[in-house]
Amino acid sequence: MTYSLCILGVVLIFTWVLAPGAPQWATAGAVVLVLGLAVWRAVRTGEWGVRRRAFRGALGWSAAMTAASTLGIYLAGSRLGTWHDRRDLWINLAELIPWGLGQQFALHTVFLREAQATVGRPGGVLLAALMFAILHLPNPFLTAMTGLGAIAWCWIYDRHPNLLPLALSHALLTLAILYAFDDAMTGRLRIGAGYLAR
Repeated sequence: MTYSLCILGVVLIFTWVLAPGAPQWATAGAVVLVLGLAVWRAVRTGEWGVRRRAFRGALGWSAAMTAASTLGIYLAGSRLGTWHDRRDLWINLAELIPWGLGQQFALHTVFLREAQATVGRPGGVLLAALMFAILHLPNPFLTAMTGLGAIAWCWIYDRHPNLLPLALSHALLTLAILYAFDDAMTGRLRIGAGYLAR
């Protein structure tokens, strides 16, 4: 679990210690460091998360999960009266896709695979989801949503190891959350000390 623990350490130190007063370039540096660790592991293991034969299965399962989850999010936002319009839909989606891709790359090729090597295949799905959720503390909404999402995404990736549809799912579900709920509920999607300072 060496790479997983390193990534957890980088993210937690950055979000809890450095982020509150860090300049913009420091955020980019933390992202590059996390992705660098994930890429270095992929170089060593040969797993890049884009097995071509797995694309169709990953796409089908992630489309079904994303559609069902988006419907649930829409219904919850409508019932709460927090559903609202946002400007720049396509720009938001274009920004969320690479963000989701980076997170899914680390989640599956590092957290999931190292967790499975440690506690076995089914337990690894839960452990990877737990580590992913921990990164989103202390935001209760985001911690719960990412934990549940990670269980589904890891389950799909374990059977169909292609993360491209999962990255799109991540982006679309984040966009649905931004439309469905207000900042008071989502904590403005902030984590770490930034969430506490809101």
